[in-house]
Amino acid sequence: MTTGFQHLHSYLAYLVLAGIVFSFILALFGALSGKTFGEKDRKFGLIGMILAHIQLLVGIVLYFLSPLGFSNLSGETMGDSMSRLYALEHPLINILAVALITVGYSRAKKLTESRNQFRSIYMFYGVALILILSRIPWASWLN
Repeated sequence: MTTGFQHLHSYLAYLVLAGIVFSFILALFGALSGKTFGEKDRKFGLIGMILAHIQLLVGIVLYFLSPLGFSNLSGETMGDSMSRLYALEHPLINILAVALITVGYSRAKKLTESRNQFRSIYMFYGVALILILSRIPWASWLN
């Protein structure tokens, strides 16, 4: 069961990254071009947010199933950088990133000026993307 969740979490990560990058780029171009924030723009932001939330849920389940997650938290975890990444840094930073995505999308819905709506999405999604990329376990992802 753990292996299935690990594969789902790994492969879904590509969709999540693509969704966030696509939402970020569309919002950035929308703000720079001065176009009106429309229903299509809202839906692309929503897709990025939904994918991030699904990934978060799969990651939380995996955190409690995997021997690298919650059960790995001990005194020795902080001394080993890979254990610390899996047990602490990766989950906490990604929870923060999903929270930023949610705030950016929710804020964009409440704003009335198109440029500010686009700006809310590209700024929050951009920071979240940087956080996510900083805590991906690249050593196991690239194998």
